[in-house]
Amino acid sequence: MNNQKNIVLCGVGGQGTVLASKLLAAAAMSKDIPVMSAETIGMAQRGGSVFSHLRMGDNLYSPMIETGTADLIIGFEPGETVRMLPYLKDHGHIVVSTRAVKPVTATLSGSDYDAPQMLEYLKAAVPNLTLVNADQACADIGSSKVLNMVLLGAAIRTGVLDFTISEIEDIMKYTLPEKFHEMNLRALNYNI
Repeated sequence: MNNQKNIVLCGVGGQGTVLASKLLAAAAMSKDIPVMSAETIGMAQRGGSVFSHLRMGDNLYSPMIETGTADLIIGFEPGETVRMLPYLKDHGHIVVSTRAVKPVTATLSGSDYDAPQMLEYLKAAVPNLTLVNADQACADIGSSKVLNMVLLGAAIRTGVLDFTISEIEDIMKYTLPEKFHEMNLRALNYNI
């Protein structure tokens, strides 16, 4: 029996991608689920490409996910999500923010960046797609810094992950300073 879960988290620097990955890894460890992870952080701390590979389950030999094997992609940014699409397995799920952040590489090269076109591409290519209106969610919660928790909550509600919102809340309370708990709890429980 293969109980492995492969998750890719991707975005740009400053969106909370690495923290979300660490929370999921901690949740796995709290349930005695073996976990391996690897992060790639772009040259720019804010605005550079960031992605994490997170693998959970038995018989893991590498933290890197092979193309075509990701059960879930959590996309903090549409363009970065399109770049990670080759990792998604058939019938895999994507949870993606609709908020575009033009990556540093596109800015420096003067490349066009058409986020609506990327979202349309994802809609056509991925049957199991959850779009998260990040601007609306962050406005409703009152902070632009909670996107990672909104996306984690949406990802958990897909049923792909073996965690409950309550389990992630417990890990979040242990990991983040208390002054951020209330806002992040609202974000985790935000109903998209």
